Amino acid sequence: MGISWDDVVLIDHGKKPGDPSVITVNCPDKAGLGCDLCRIVVEFGLCITKGDICTDGNWCYIVLWTVPQLSSLRVDWESLKTRLMSACPSCLMSFYFNQQSNGSAPSTLYMLKVLCLDRKGLLHDVTRALCQLELTIQRVKVMTTPDDKVLDLFFITDNMNLLHTKNRREETCENLSVVLGEFCISCELQLAGPEYESQQGFSSLPEEVAEELFTSELSNKKACSQALSPDMKKVKTATVAIDNLMSPAHTLLQIQCVDQKNLVYDILRTSKDCNIQIAYGRISPSLEGSRNVDLFVQKIDGKKIVEPESQIALCSRLKEEMLHPLRVTIANRGPDTELLVANPVELSGKGRPRVFYDVTFALKMLGICVFLAEIGRHSTSDREWEVYRFLLDESREFPLASSRARSEIVDRVRRTLMG
Repeated sequence: MGISWDDVVLIDHGKKPGDPSVITVNCPDKAGLGCDLCRIVVEFGLCITKGDICTDGNWCYIVLWTVPQLSSLRVDWESLKTRLMSACPSCLMSFYFNQQSNGSAPSTLYMLKVLCLDRKGLLHDVTRALCQLELTIQRVKVMTTPDDKVLDLFFITDNMNLLHTKNRREETCENLSVVLGEFCISCELQLAGPEYESQQGFSSLPEEVAEELFTSELSNKKACSQALSPDMKKVKTATVAIDNLMSPAHTLLQIQCVDQKNLVYDILRTSKDCNIQIAYGRISPSLEGSRNVDLFVQKIDGKKIVEPESQIALCSRLKEEMLHPLRVTIANRGPDTELLVANPVELSGKGRPRVFYDVTFALKMLGICVFLAEIGRHSTSDREWEVYRFLLDESREFPLASSRARSEIVDRVRRTLMG
């Protein structure tokens, strides 16, 4: 029992420039499917402006209206369709096939080593090229040498699962050579070996920095580099209401929040991690900068959410993930100045898409060079975090000893991340 594989994912483009492209997914359901699909959409640099989700627990129908986050973005729609289909359970099997058997094996990890002459915006240009090639950065180590050369070690996985082929590896190195031009000295790509183990984490964060990044009460902090600029304080408003009278079988979650980049992904990611099953969802378009989302949900046992403590915990978690999906701060690291960005990791072990891309883009637009960069994981009592650390070079426009300059950097990075 099934449908044509060609009909699993349909993409209809708008009739005129600026109109959204409508992505329709029609396939057997599985736990967290909505989150997985939204994650792929985010990886391709698209923003979800509207959406509908409907499932009976066996079959799922999802419609997403999407636009590029940047007007200059070139989207490979055929590749996006292939990736979305790969996330769907096979439609050529019975509805009642055991979904657990659809779990895919972990992607093979490769190490990309790039040696080049330093210049402003270099790190972002390499990152953008990797994104366009559908390569996901898992870890990175960027080091600047005394003779103004940069050694970049990117530990990557291939979303197309083709890096084992000679053509794909050559294509990757050739693309990077074109992007870097005369600045490129060498580019090597190979399977990651023992050197990856040394990149799994980094030295522990100072206690005061960890507290600032990971506390759940950032809004109560009065004097720290996390403070929002006055016109961004409206982002710190969100309401989550629970209604158990509207439906005899489902709990209605009514969510209202200031619209921001990847909001839909954050809501569905949180629902997936909390084992909340969505039977029907309506994602309304942004209206005067505000977004409404209505979700009819059940617990994993198929029952409504009626226990007061469960309701409070879910509402609190959703608010936290909407208000603070990312943490940004600047701190001293010995004599150097360090920019830190943190985001919670999905229970599946996946970090947030395109964070490294957005941070390096913000720094490039500010004209700030990165002396050293690394990605690692940090565990707190209740969750795991992905932490991005950037040692910044001093610049005339942004003297890093200035609190004003530091606030401007944090504000620009946060705005880029949150849209």
